[in-house]
Amino acid sequence: MSTLLITHPACLDHLTPLGHPERPDRLRAIDRALEAEKFQTLARVQAPAADFEVIALCHPMDYVTEIRDAAPREGMVRLDADTSMSPGSFEAALRAVGGAVHAVDEVFTKKAANAFVATRPPGHHAETARPMGFCLFDNAAIAARYAQTRHGIARAAVVDFDVHHGNGSQEIFWADRTVMYCSTHQMPLFPGTGAVIETGDFNTIVNAPLRPGDGGEAFRAAFDSRVLPRLREFAPELIVISAGFDAHMRDPLANLNLVEADFAWATQKIMEVADRFAEGRVVSLLEGGYDLEALANSTAAHVTALMRG
Repeated sequence: MSTLLITHPACLDHLTPLGHPERPDRLRAIDRALEAEKFQTLARVQAPAADFEVIALCHPMDYVTEIRDAAPREGMVRLDADTSMSPGSFEAALRAVGGAVHAVDEVFTKKAANAFVATRPPGHHAETARPMGFCLFDNAAIAARYAQTRHGIARAAVVDFDVHHGNGSQEIFWADRTVMYCSTHQMPLFPGTGAVIETGDFNTIVNAPLRPGDGGEAFRAAFDSRVLPRLREFAPELIVISAGFDAHMRDPLANLNLVEADFAWATQKIMEVADRFAEGRVVSLLEGGYDLEALANSTAAHVTALMRG
């Protein structure tokens, strides 16, 4: 079994305003990086479009149709200060969710060892019925819930190392004892959530905020002291990674100083937990990362780790 790479050209058709950091060039940079010879053994498939019923595992059906109906026939429409839609945005969002749940199917049926889903728009800021922070649907939350409903597992975990806190994933699973959400992120920073004291109704929310200027040492210490012990205690049967690479020192939207090796290390540590409790099942979904060079190199390091390279 090899690592599976899932993407779709429709994700390039989600257009954002000029100068917006979450832009189609992000996927082009990743595509170029993963053309290198060492990635030739990746299995590659295109993301299917998700059924509305799958999205409705985490979002009300009327919200799904609201987002569909918000897409303009031409031009662009803003849903909030940061989040906009173009004519291609809704299909891109369907492919992002569809890629996530297809990855879950492939790892559970042992057709893939694990998977990386390179799609956009990202997802972890989307709350139950609110788009925000460039996100329309919470791809990672849907993947975790889908694994429970479709493949019958009792416990899933989402581990989020994006530099921004995944307020959407936290909100969706706040009162859920069957899904653990763990996040390292910079504070203070958008969206303003993610304090250590935010632990959810059943102590299944694990926040490990970092200070502006922190680098790999503080990041690894947060993983070692807070995230990994709680994950092992929880014993998830699938780990979904919200893989944002905007904690990189080059990223323009934040002030952490991670480098490629830090993302590779975190990926390996997550895989060790998955090997122990989840038969190695890891599904990684692209979230943020806005410096194209840092994004490409960090994704390459992350995927190399998934390939056990």
